[in-house]
Amino acid sequence: MVSDGVDVAAALRWAEAQTSPVVGVEELRGGWTSTMLGLATRAHGDLVLRLMTREPWRTHGPSLTTREHEVQHALAATAVPAPRSVALDAEGEACGVSAHLMTRVPGAVDVGRVDPASLARLADVLADIHDVQPTVDVRSYQSWAWEAKYVVPGWASDTGLWESAFDLLRTDPPGYEPTLIHRDLQHRNVLWSDDAVTGVVDWVETSIGPAWLDVAHCCTNIAIKHGSERADAFAAAYVDRTGARPQPYFDVMDVVGFLPPPGKASFITAHDERERLEGHLLRAMQRVASSR
Repeated sequence: MVSDGVDVAAALRWAEAQTSPVVGVEELRGGWTSTMLGLATRAHGDLVLRLMTREPWRTHGPSLTTREHEVQHALAATAVPAPRSVALDAEGEACGVSAHLMTRVPGAVDVGRVDPASLARLADVLADIHDVQPTVDVRSYQSWAWEAKYVVPGWASDTGLWESAFDLLRTDPPGYEPTLIHRDLQHRNVLWSDDAVTGVVDWVETSIGPAWLDVAHCCTNIAIKHGSERADAFAAAYVDRTGARPQPYFDVMDVVGFLPPPGKASFITAHDERERLEGHLLRAMQRVASSR
């Protein structure tokens, strides 16, 4: 079996060598960076095998999978419902790409969970992540709104709004308390069982940085799918839970981070989603103005 040019059979043999015979395999949906395989094993239960198959993440696979492996070990003693690392082949010696084997947490993705009670539960989980004192070295966060992206999208209806956002991001960010952040907290990385969050997955981008950037990233994803009112409700739930002071600079940073790099197509192609992204940027810039 070959997927994205990778010998999956060799990867499965490696997984079996770390655990026990694999008796069932399914490809999991939703992985942008990787081939994600659900494995049923004879003696070690259900596991997940990440194969870092897709560029540009494949090139950086050793550092990304090592980070996820170390962070999951650090989270094992916490209440955060993260997978637990089982084995790591960061250099891809088994099948040619970085491989990370981990436990499979229960639950399913539900991108429609934006009712007030669900948003409050999601805010509770994010606050729990931010309360973790990491026991391993974690890199400083990276902005995904680098200057090469400072190009007004052709579909924009308010050129001046985007230019003002770019000007803001050319200034220094506000001060913040360094915090463990998931860095890609969004509905696609959260698993639900009934009304409980039972899993938070995809820890390859985990960083030390401003807590509000995690809030902002989740808000942008909510706004794109459901509108800014639901996004603002999530931010308010986080503030209620933590007493945090919003930092709209990072909301702007996150929105601009959704623009494509030069020469790349945007993955936000639907007209209504683009409208909602721009509307979310407008609200963030208004908050920046009112905070001065």
